[in-house]
Amino acid sequence: MTTQNLLVELFVEELPPKALQKLGDAFATVLGDQLKALGLATAASVVTPFASPRRLAAHVTAVADKAADKAVQQKLMPVTVGLDKDGNATPALLKKLQALGADVSNPAAAVAALKRAQDGKAEALFYDSVVPGATLQAGLQKALDEAIAKLPIPKVMSYQLETDCELPGWTSVNFVRPAHGLVALHGSTVVPVKALGLTAGNSTIGHRFEAAVSPVVLADADSYAATLQRDGAVIASFAERKAEIARQLAAAAAKVGNGARPIEDEALLDEVTALVERPNVVICQFEEQFLGVPQECLILTMKANQKYFPLLDAAGKLTNKFLVVSNISPEDTSFVTGGNERVVRPRLADAKFFFDQDRKKTLASRVEGLGKVVYHNKLGTQGERVERVRAIAKAIAQQLGDAQLVADADQAALLAKTDLVTDMVGEFPELQGIMGGYYALNDGLGETVANAIEDHYKPRFAGDALPRNSVGVVVALADKLETLVGMFGIGNLPTGDRDPFALRRHALGVIRMLVEKELPLDVSLLVAVAARPFMSHFLNATLGPTDSMTSETAQNYLSSLNSHFGAEKLDGTELLSFIYDRLAGSLREQGYSAQEVDAVLALRPQRLALVEKQLAAVRAFASLPEAAALAAANKRVGNILKKAEVEGPVDAHVNPELLQEKAEHDLYTALQRFVPEANAQFDAGDYTASLQTLAVLRAPVDAFFDDVMVNAEQLDVRMNRLGLLKMLHNAMNRVADLSRLAV
Repeated sequence: MTTQNLLVELFVEELPPKALQKLGDAFATVLGDQLKALGLATAASVVTPFASPRRLAAHVTAVADKAADKAVQQKLMPVTVGLDKDGNATPALLKKLQALGADVSNPAAAVAALKRAQDGKAEALFYDSVVPGATLQAGLQKALDEAIAKLPIPKVMSYQLETDCELPGWTSVNFVRPAHGLVALHGSTVVPVKALGLTAGNSTIGHRFEAAVSPVVLADADSYAATLQRDGAVIASFAERKAEIARQLAAAAAKVGNGARPIEDEALLDEVTALVERPNVVICQFEEQFLGVPQECLILTMKANQKYFPLLDAAGKLTNKFLVVSNISPEDTSFVTGGNERVVRPRLADAKFFFDQDRKKTLASRVEGLGKVVYHNKLGTQGERVERVRAIAKAIAQQLGDAQLVADADQAALLAKTDLVTDMVGEFPELQGIMGGYYALNDGLGETVANAIEDHYKPRFAGDALPRNSVGVVVALADKLETLVGMFGIGNLPTGDRDPFALRRHALGVIRMLVEKELPLDVSLLVAVAARPFMSHFLNATLGPTDSMTSETAQNYLSSLNSHFGAEKLDGTELLSFIYDRLAGSLREQGYSAQEVDAVLALRPQRLALVEKQLAAVRAFASLPEAAALAAANKRVGNILKKAEVEGPVDAHVNPELLQEKAEHDLYTALQRFVPEANAQFDAGDYTASLQTLAVLRAPVDAFFDDVMVNAEQLDVRMNRLGLLKMLHNAMNRVADLSRLAV
């Protein structure tokens, strides 16, 4: 058995650029995993993926020409079935052995070769055999078929391929793009596998225009990348091609000077890498008059439509120069430069036209047009949605600030969606919010409202900046809460990977603003406030003041909406649970343990800005020597109270005259002494000190459970002891549910 390196390449027509890297990695990974599973490659074998616009390939080191034989033991049947009373083989056993390829010409010898072993309660017969290891051709054929079958293909094509056999004809092939070549080299030897109607050889096709020879003949597996680059003018490795493009972009920007730098966009770089096989970056420019258009519009049209890299100056402002990654490298690049400049000019002219036309109408004059734009068939138009967002924003602003904040938030909420009916956003939906900010400044509304309009979609993604001012935060909260309440109200909950309305992102956005802006707002109050406009509009409900609303109010509102919209399976608790689940996931990602997060969030804290302080206090408490015993005792107390409260509520009240045992006197005295101090520390926001103060209760708590029978026969004594435990439970669980820390 000899080992050599293996190279497999599938040559196809241009692959989908946004899926290319994933296709290349999947092809190489599955191929390598299958070869390892068959014993043709080892765990130490290195798999290297290659992916270019017209090829998927994989290089695997140390691949054997044949896998090692494998000893296999197979259970046949119980002894009572396989052998008769004299120990001779039954017809059933002989038939089974024959099917396995064993020699049954001498039944006695065949039986003697079998092994007997206990299998559960019965004794069974086992057959030992040696399975020949797979040959490279058979194993690679299986691995290749599996690699092709498991490609994450966005959409399959069906095409006709002429058959190469005695009876000419056509056969249908299904693949992401038509395949035209297959290479399989083990060292320098061709492995004659087949796929997609093709038989493997040792030659491939290079660059469509610049290959030195065609076809490109590969001497062996290890020379693949070098030969393809030398003779075929193709950089086969996706990673190397990407690095080369990045290098050329930086060099071209340096050549322009004045601190110019290409815009940073990893997705664009990946897509361009998937569009070229031999990158060549050239510098182009457009007329400076177009710089009067907001740079976001110009950047988007160059990136999205043309796959260009705009150049920014040292201050981050757009220049009139841009970089093009060409797939050809002519001596005279003027045709490439001129062609791309001619192509981009009409695009920029369109953007300028849209910008000029949009500024002829104020945002306020567009509000009425939102009434003609459907938001959701159950939730009405964008105009109706704007009124809900306004009501929510005003209520939040009243909680946070003065009359000026309320007025600014109301105006920003009224105008925030008006850019949806502008020409620019109609052409480039990605610019919604951004264009609203520019048009607000054009209308003379001032930076406060303009920034709020631009920022009200933020944060759009993980790590995105939050709104810049308080007005923006209020409107962003209102917008996201309106979406969450509306979608949960009609029963549109995210499921698995499906989240078409980005509700997870909206919930995380609400959490980030509450936490990072340290807003003194209760999350249940916010949900209830957000539900009020829906209740008023759809249920014609008369609602009380916002100050009296609780988590139960929020749940009742959502439950009523669920019933109104036919989502009776929901009970109104889902949205708050959804928000806390997103918060829990975020905290675990920050390094807090599941136990710590569970302990704090079990209490459903209302001020999310304080959660991290509570977590820090729990972590400090858990490190104390008394923590484990108090957590276990707290769990025990919780269980006792839960059982007792089945018969009725237990009051946290103690009559000192009914205390009989020394241990309960001591615990009551300790509570009277230390709980006020701990409560004062809690109210001051010093959660760590509060829990550490309560740690001294370990000794009296342990003594209480050692010496006191809680369920005394005398009712008043029993209720008094339960009241004492209720006092303890309430005191210990203000920061977190400490029972969740019990192992």
